[in-house]
Amino acid sequence: LQECAAAFVFFKTRYGALVASDVLQTSNPTKWVTDLAPEPNDVYWSNIWLPYKQLWIRRIATLLGSIVFMLLFLAPVTFINGLSQLDQLQKRLPFLNGILKQPHHLVQLITGYLPSVILQIFLYTVAPIMMLFSTLEGPISHSERKRSACCKVLYFLIWNVFFVNVVSGTVLKQLDFFSSPKDIPVQLAKVIPGQASFFITYVLTSGWASLSSELMQLFGLIYNFIRKYVLRMKEDTEFVPSFPYHTEVPKVLLFGLLGFTCSVLAPLILPFLLVYFFLGYVVYRNQLLNVYRTRYDTGGLYWPIIHNTVIFSLVLTQIICLGVFGLKVSPVAAGFTIPLIIFTLLFNQYCRTRLLPLFSTFPAQNLIDMDREDELSGRMEHIHHGLHTAYCQFPESE
Repeated sequence: LQECAAAFVFFKTRYGALVASDVLQTSNPTKWVTDLAPEPNDVYWSNIWLPYKQLWIRRIATLLGSIVFMLLFLAPVTFINGLSQLDQLQKRLPFLNGILKQPHHLVQLITGYLPSVILQIFLYTVAPIMMLFSTLEGPISHSERKRSACCKVLYFLIWNVFFVNVVSGTVLKQLDFFSSPKDIPVQLAKVIPGQASFFITYVLTSGWASLSSELMQLFGLIYNFIRKYVLRMKEDTEFVPSFPYHTEVPKVLLFGLLGFTCSVLAPLILPFLLVYFFLGYVVYRNQLLNVYRTRYDTGGLYWPIIHNTVIFSLVLTQIICLGVFGLKVSPVAAGFTIPLIIFTLLFNQYCRTRLLPLFSTFPAQNLIDMDREDELSGRMEHIHHGLHTAYCQFPESE
């Protein structure tokens, strides 16, 4: 074993640990960095040894890698979107005439269900790659690694599933989508109804089908069968996985975005989303209570992501409404929409000021009350005794 330039320091009280983590230890902020340690089961030991000066280089590199991966994904997404608009591609690609002369039900299958299925197959590669990028960033906890991967997958889905599909569908018809920024709301109001059928099919393939797959746990079932009956190995209780927040949370938030943005121009998608959210509540509740294992508490890391995405969805919906009223030549209605956008942004700023700090650190008052309660009840000595073996990378060597 080799020593690394990192250590866990224990304090007699929670408040003392909080103060030490917030205090600047030396005049060089990068020489001695302190932070609150994650829970013992949350520690990602593989990244403990990383030097602090190396972290910002890793973050920039993974950010660039994520952007390049998103840009490389434009090609398959544009091709998949083109399958749903064969009539437009026919004008630029005459060799597609043979496909369009096929029976009507075959053309409907190609333009309707097939694009979302192909896109879903491509998207299965996104979460593992984003998790790899998040691991290379150097987080010291599993929860932070999953949170980072969740953000990357969310940005990827919003960009490639929503915006790229809308914009690529527009490029096939007119190439000046971004020629005038002030016309973007009107352009969005024009093109989103044309993508409604694709989004509905995507809800069916990625939403309803994924819930059934989540409920059956087919991969876990096959793995356990091979492990138990083929390899003749004993059942391992440690193998029980934790909930995949980095794949499920972005998916739910994307469907929320589709519901907000399509509710004005393509409300037919709402019943499908309503069924998805109802079934999702039942399925995810069962999985969290009876299937997955909770190894650590994330401390509400995902709530700011959910809040920001909902605010973004609301503002985007209001911008689309502004474009709709522009198409209807209704300046009064458009005038009432602008204050709505401003109030939504002000509410977001209020939430960031009032609530966001609670997700980044612990209130000192609460920690002092917990310390006093433990001291009066006699639990503090038991907690101190448990700290000696809590943070051990190899429990069998205690």
